[in-house]
Formats: sequence, structure tokens, C-alpha cells
Amino acid sequence: MPTTLEASAVLTPAEIEGFLENGFVVKERLLGPEIIETLKREIEKIATGGYPAAAFPPVSAEAGRSVFESILCVHQPQWISPAIMEFVKHPALTRVLSRLTGAHLPWWDGSVKCMQSMFFVKPPGFPGQAWHQDEIYIPTRDRSLIGAWAAVDDATVENGCLWVLPGTHRPGILYPQKPHGKPGEFDASEESVGFDDRDEIPVEIPSGSVVFFNGYLLHRSRVNRSKGYRRAIVNHYMSAASLLPWGQDAQGVPVARMDSRKVMLVAGRDPYAWKGEERGSDAHLRRVK
Repeated sequence: MPTTLEASAVLTPAEIEGFLENGFVVKERLLGPEIIETLKREIEKIATGGYPAAAFPPVSAEAGRSVFESILCVHQPQWISPAIMEFVKHPALTRVLSRLTGAHLPWWDGSVKCMQSMFFVKPPGFPGQAWHQDEIYIPTRDRSLIGAWAAVDDATVENGCLWVLPGTHRPGILYPQKPHGKPGEFDASEESVGFDDRDEIPVEIPSGSVVFFNGYLLHRSRVNRSKGYRRAIVNHYMSAASLLPWGQDAQGVPVARMDSRKVMLVAGRDPYAWKGEERGSDAHLRRVK
């Protein structure tokens, strides 16, 4: 994948402080146009069966467009696409991640691993996701979960950009969830409740920009009311020193020792390298129910 960057990945002290205070920071036009075009081509190739994967059978050229236009999100595409795997580890992202991921931890050494990617296609009329915190779905041991939300298309209020509640990551509270009852606006995921959302702000960003946000930050998105796609790829990372008790049956393993190894080291060193890494086989797509 091309390595051309349109902006420096170096963070200023003010940006790091802003991330710690607000729970997110935006790096505008971090990714060059070559990367964005590669991502656009790659998601269509995945969705229409361009790689051998049971969840993505090959389709004819005529059927390909209708298949693509039915997809809300492709989960874990890095396991079947070498280009997405390369993107997950791209220096434009890792230079930032190695400064932010554990910035709240005094002795963190800058090491980072990735456990997930999600490529949102979000065609016109498709819903967003109600208020939630990513740590509810991907638990870490040290509150180091961080999302890197990369805009493939311009993200606007009209097409369903992110909305965030600045500072809601700071207390370390995981809010309860319940059904939202708004199927036209949000997908089938539940909604986090129990807080005041009057201070929410939209994060409108141009294509190639990346929002980095803490796993405890409350955020949501709304329905795409535009006539075009709102494509975005979201990777999730964490400190390499944290265990990942995620997506597995304990089978008698104490919860304190549970540690998924479907991870990829992207910066620094892995203190658990002796456990090895497992290649995932759980790439799948999500359509609107």
C-alpha cells in the first residue's frame, strides 16, 4: 500500500493533552489519496468475493453492485485482505498510536497491538449506531482501548458522521445498555443510557482524516441521509501489555488469565510473544436487519 502522507503523524503536546482531557483527537488528512483509493477498491473486492472466504462468495459483475449496496459493515476484513492488514499496521496510524494508546499510563512503553478492524460501507438510508462505549464490547485490563476511525468519504452530519460526548471517558464508568427503539435511526445494537448527552458534538472530517478516541468515550452516529456512501474503516488497538479477555470461552481458565491471541503487534514489543499469535477466521458482513 502506498505510504504517501498528506500530513505529519507527529502529535503536539497540546494534541496529547487534548486526547487525555476530551477522549479524542482528530488528525486531518493523515492518509494520502493513494491509500484512500486502495481502500475503496479493496472493500468492493472483499464484498463481491474477490478473496476466498466462506462469508463472501463470488458474485457476477451484474450482481456485485446490489451486493455492495446491501452492506452496512464488513467485520475483520484484515484476516482475508493483505491490503487491509497492511493498513492496520500503517506507519501513519502507528506513529500516533504509539503516543496515544497508553498516554494515561505512567510507565507505558509505546507498544501497541490490534485486535479488530471494521469497514463501514453505510449506503444512503442506512442507520448509525446508538450511544455506546467500545470497551463494553472489547474489554482491556488497563483502559487502553483506542479506536482509529478513518474517513474514506467525507464524513458529515448529513451522511452520518460520528458524534461524541467529550470527557465521558475520564471517570472510567461503563454505562448500562438497553434497546433503543429507533430502528430507522440506529442499527440493532443496544443503546448506552444514564448520562446527559446535551453536550454532544459532531466530528465532521474530510476524506483521509482519522479520529482517534478512547474506548470509554461515549459516541454514536446517525442514519445516512445523503445520496452517497459514508465509508469509513475503524481499527481497534490497545496496549500490548494488556491481556485481552475477549471473544472466547473460558473453559476453566480464570478470568484474570483470559487472553485472546487473535492480535497483531503494530508498535514496540509484545511482552506475551511467547504465547504466539493466532490468525482469525471470523471475517463476516453485517447487513441491516
